[in-house]
Amino acid sequence: MLNLHARISSGALKGVTMHDVFVSRAKCGAADRCRDAGLAVHLPGDDLDAAVQHCFDTIKPDMVLLCGYLRHLHIPDQLQHRVLNIHPALLPDFGGKGMYGDRVHAAVLASGARISGCTVHLVDDQFDHGPIVLQQSCPVEPDDDATSLAARVFALECEAMPAAVSLASQGRLRLSPAAVEVAPSGECWPDALFARC
Repeated sequence: MLNLHARISSGALKGVTMHDVFVSRAKCGAADRCRDAGLAVHLPGDDLDAAVQHCFDTIKPDMVLLCGYLRHLHIPDQLQHRVLNIHPALLPDFGGKGMYGDRVHAAVLASGARISGCTVHLVDDQFDHGPIVLQQSCPVEPDDDATSLAARVFALECEAMPAAVSLASQGRLRLSPAAVEVAPSGECWPDALFARC
């Protein structure tokens, strides 16, 4: 979130604003860092889904981004195809319930995969599932452990999510029956997912 906030603040993500931040765990450094950056942070309470729904109803966001959010989120009707998630692997491999953080990287290493990376995708009601917007990849090095692979993948995530948000804000993403399509640079889709031409 702070990576996106910095890019928005610098003008690198034109036309994008960031509002409320919801964290899935009360004790996480991200909450303090986001608060220090001046963002409104909501901690999980008895009914986090109700709090998130209230925020959706109040702010009516064009887009919701899941960046390390570790709870299943029910997507309300008004936000279908408007929620993006980033996952630290090349989906559909190494995703699903319980697959987050070092668990993902350990599974990649245990599989013997030679390539890893990250995936930005539209969210549906399943864990780590939905049409893929973009993926970035990196090699798995012979001497990698979960920590070194995580660092390399995280560097990709810091580029992939802003790239996906930029495509969305420019009206360059649309959903076809088979996939998410990306319009060429300088063009936009009249039926774009997040913004109109």
